[in-house]
Amino acid sequence: MKHVAVIGMGTMGPGIAATLARGGMTVSGYDTSAEAVANSGALITGAFGVLEALGMPDNGGPEQIRMSDSLEDCVAGADLVVETVPEDLELKLDLLGQLDGLVSPDCVLASDTSGIPITRLQEGNSHPGRVVGMHWSNPPHIIPIIEVVAGEDTAPETVERMTALIRQINLLPILVKKDVPGFVENRVLYAIMRECVDLVEDGVIDAEALDQCVSWGIGYKLAVVGPMALLDMAGLDIYQAVGSYLNKELSTRSDVSPLITERTAAGRLGIKSGGGIFDYTPERIAELRQARAQKLVATRKALENR
Repeated sequence: MKHVAVIGMGTMGPGIAATLARGGMTVSGYDTSAEAVANSGALITGAFGVLEALGMPDNGGPEQIRMSDSLEDCVAGADLVVETVPEDLELKLDLLGQLDGLVSPDCVLASDTSGIPITRLQEGNSHPGRVVGMHWSNPPHIIPIIEVVAGEDTAPETVERMTALIRQINLLPILVKKDVPGFVENRVLYAIMRECVDLVEDGVIDAEALDQCVSWGIGYKLAVVGPMALLDMAGLDIYQAVGSYLNKELSTRSDVSPLITERTAAGRLGIKSGGGIFDYTPERIAELRQARAQKLVATRKALENR
């Protein structure tokens, strides 16, 4: 794969484009939003700075990325198309339907969906075997794992090509063996988030203290020892004993907490709107983003050298 088209220049697109270009690909980008395209330049430059700090092999620079004025121009001659448009099934199906008629049968169509089953995204495609999940984690130019998810009709060679590409750009492919909603990373994350939101909503703990507890408690441990290894380290008998009474107390709600829905309805969406659970000034947002990148880079380097 030499030429990759990235569709969507919002939250994930610029970092994905920079990572692929740094890995030696020529990249074309496209977004229906002129504002997103205009903002992508600075985001791509910032991503390259982070990739340099990580010491990622330098096989290409920003000059290998160009923005296209049309979807047709963006995907012309592409070996791989990565779609990272908003998380809406109909929107993604419409885009994949357009792509079906614009690219060659050999071009892989990869979705960066956070959790829509890939089997659903294959519907109506003339070559469903080339459709695959390529779920990057945010920020994509820092987090080294990419989940590879096959739908019911995804060809084995498509999965092989995808995993080979991910290894080629010095990242870690995670093969998800069943096409379940949310895949693996987000299923685990959302189970944790559900319990965290529930604890704050019930007044068990303040939001700030909750973050400290998770970051310096289980987050600190899980960065070094994964959940399955942690079971062995703690002892399965201990997990069985505690789980026998604690599992019945954990949140099992199937809706979304009012702590989230009420803020969303009020336009408090988080950093993007200047306030969510917490409040943010433009200066604070810039500080947080810079600090997050520096800490994630340092943590990744430490974990890679353990």
